[in-house]
Amino acid sequence: MNKFMLNETSYHGARAIAAIPDEVKSRGFNKVFVASDPDLVQFGITAKVTDLLEKAGIPYVVYSDIKPNPTIENVKHGVEVFQASACDCIVAVGGGSSMDTAKAIGIIIANPEFADVRSLEGVAPTKNPAVPIIAVPTTAGTAAEVTINYVITDVEKKRKFVCVDAHDIPIVAVVDPDMMASMPKSLTAATGMDALTHAIEGYITKGAWELSDMFHLKAIEIIARSLRDAVNNTPEGRTGMALGQYVAGMGFSNVGLGVDHSMAHTLSAYYDMPHGKACATLLPAVMAYNAPATGEKYRDIAKAMGVQNVDAMSQEEYRNAAIDAVAKLAEDVGIVLSLKGVAKEEDIHQMSVDAYNDACRPGNPRETSVEDIEAIYRSLM
Repeated sequence: MNKFMLNETSYHGARAIAAIPDEVKSRGFNKVFVASDPDLVQFGITAKVTDLLEKAGIPYVVYSDIKPNPTIENVKHGVEVFQASACDCIVAVGGGSSMDTAKAIGIIIANPEFADVRSLEGVAPTKNPAVPIIAVPTTAGTAAEVTINYVITDVEKKRKFVCVDAHDIPIVAVVDPDMMASMPKSLTAATGMDALTHAIEGYITKGAWELSDMFHLKAIEIIARSLRDAVNNTPEGRTGMALGQYVAGMGFSNVGLGVDHSMAHTLSAYYDMPHGKACATLLPAVMAYNAPATGEKYRDIAKAMGVQNVDAMSQEEYRNAAIDAVAKLAEDVGIVLSLKGVAKEEDIHQMSVDAYNDACRPGNPRETSVEDIEAIYRSLM
């Protein structure tokens, strides 16, 4: 049996954020907890949403103690602020960090027995849905607005942990490309490649099936044709990436990911490397490693990436073509496919142990080991 979960409602397209006040009012919410990172607050992006709330006469508080890789401390503080706020819903404005923080806060408020944030790791047996969340992404990559996953950093233990909980999915997603237009090129590239990683890993993961395959192949196609233009900030590119990353999220949230994400989580925990950049840096190498366990799926990936004459290729040729097309896209948008000067030899073994123990690793199509993960890391150094 397969199970598939999506938002109750999603809005797409320019000015989609205009729907937020009506959603708040129609659902009977009285006061909004706006979770957004400090840069978005400083540069007026969050205000695009709070201005709408003010105009509609909806009270709110803004919580912005959110780091790029949100920590246990961020979550604990957010829970305290929410408890003192008299809010009854959350509007998360931002990238994965804002939405992940909002999910953790919402889950703990509704399930106070999980106040120890570490207790949420893996598949936590929570009983109650999170405080209702309306998610407004400002990056085109994480798809946290439609997933049942969130990731928190344990600074003390130098690790990230993945939480998988059907109770945390936002009830509403508002995917407005205008909210993404201020992203700098480097962030657009990194988050876009994160979305591509979601689509490719979701397509080859052990849990993949026909319904998820449909979403992932379409996502690869949209991202491949849109990311370069999005980095150049064209409206068409932004619109394409807003949709492509959401479509990828619709799939992978329901079937899981693989060792690329496990290794990326570890890189971010050790070196505070942006998650999307970590995923992108690893992707071609991990694809090459996984190729023997993917059957004919790289043929479909190559076609979705825009490679020509794929049907005339041998298995080895189309697998290489898919990997090369992904590497070319990464390089075209400014991703350096190397960990030289980032990863340290003395950290590699423990990083590999941590990656092996990560919640995403069991979904990898190829059975792996700590030694295999070490070899992938070292190949990029």
